[in-house]
Amino acid sequence: MRPIHALFLLAAAFSTHAAETLVSDAKTFEEAAKTAKAGDVLVLKNGEWKDARLKCRASGSSDVPLTIKAETPGKVILTGDSRLQLGGRFILVEGLSFQNPTGTECIELRIDTDEVAHECRVTQCAVVNTLPADEKSQSARFVSIYGREHRVDHCRLEGKTTLGTLMVVWLSNEQKDWGRHRIDHNYFGARERLGKNGGEIIRLGDSETSMLEAKCVVEHNTFEKCNGEAECISNKSCGNLYRRNTFLEVSGTLTLRHGNGCTVEENAFLGNNAKGTGGVRIIGENHLVSRNYFENLTGDKERSALCVMAGIPNTPLNGYAQVKDARIENNLFVNCKVPFAFAVMGDKTATLAPENTLVPNNRFNTAKPKAFPDHPGLLWDQKDLKKPAWIDQREEAGPSWK
Repeated sequence: MRPIHALFLLAAAFSTHAAETLVSDAKTFEEAAKTAKAGDVLVLKNGEWKDARLKCRASGSSDVPLTIKAETPGKVILTGDSRLQLGGRFILVEGLSFQNPTGTECIELRIDTDEVAHECRVTQCAVVNTLPADEKSQSARFVSIYGREHRVDHCRLEGKTTLGTLMVVWLSNEQKDWGRHRIDHNYFGARERLGKNGGEIIRLGDSETSMLEAKCVVEHNTFEKCNGEAECISNKSCGNLYRRNTFLEVSGTLTLRHGNGCTVEENAFLGNNAKGTGGVRIIGENHLVSRNYFENLTGDKERSALCVMAGIPNTPLNGYAQVKDARIENNLFVNCKVPFAFAVMGDKTATLAPENTLVPNNRFNTAKPKAFPDHPGLLWDQKDLKKPAWIDQREEAGPSWK
């Protein structure tokens, strides 16, 4: 630990050179960003910023970031085709609010393919849409994450009606060090059914990069009525951790669609008997699904509380890889329509049953003794099983100023 007097000297040194600049529009922001450095604070003036295209190529340091923040959290309102793009390292973005965006991106952690941000943080921000769906709208995203080691936390993102995944983690076959992001304590609000692919809330990777190690952590988030499509979260990379997230009345699943070696632990899937609510869907190798809680889910087949898919022989990257060496353990299922579906065929060519899949110490409870569908010899356990205490001890997700 540094001596206290050394910390004061360090703070004094940075206060001597750092500057806080109030900017009132995109032009003054651009000018201020040109000379911004570690410790500087660019303060966006309260009010509406319409069609504001904000780019910042500067960098902070690991100890002292460059900060971009609202004058008052939640009162800087970016509307229309507004966009914030970051290049460089160690930039902190705080307190911005996008409302009814009309562009293809809101927050993009790159300037272009040659200028990508690393080690930045977006916190206490919001992207909220209240406009009705437009069938002619172009595909758009609320947040696009490039580079490595970013954190997106305590944000509120809801109401997306346009085509396209809400938040995407992009990987690169040329830049193997991308990934290792943390997405935590965010609130993801209602998204109506899209009726086609592209209605996910979070996608980590894509088919072409799905065998890369992303090693992202998605934890302590709340997903409420995120019903865009069957995949609320679409995992398409390797080595990711999904921990202590809460899914409330979500008509979809946390889907391990492509990639291997992911962990899904201590998440709560609370269906409240809403239509089509699901849990976890497994595809690929070496996944661990452990200590999750599933309650009052009404989905079946791919939307079952726990679904293990069948694989396609010699599958392409965008197909269904055979499930191998999965471990599904210590999960609790309460009053779910279909607690466990095994070898579900998502494609007529999916003929490979799961291999070496272990399912120890899972518990099942329902109001009435009832056999598993298609397996009359197996009965639910009728013990009085209780919801784990940690579910009612969650930290609040989303910005504190909402």
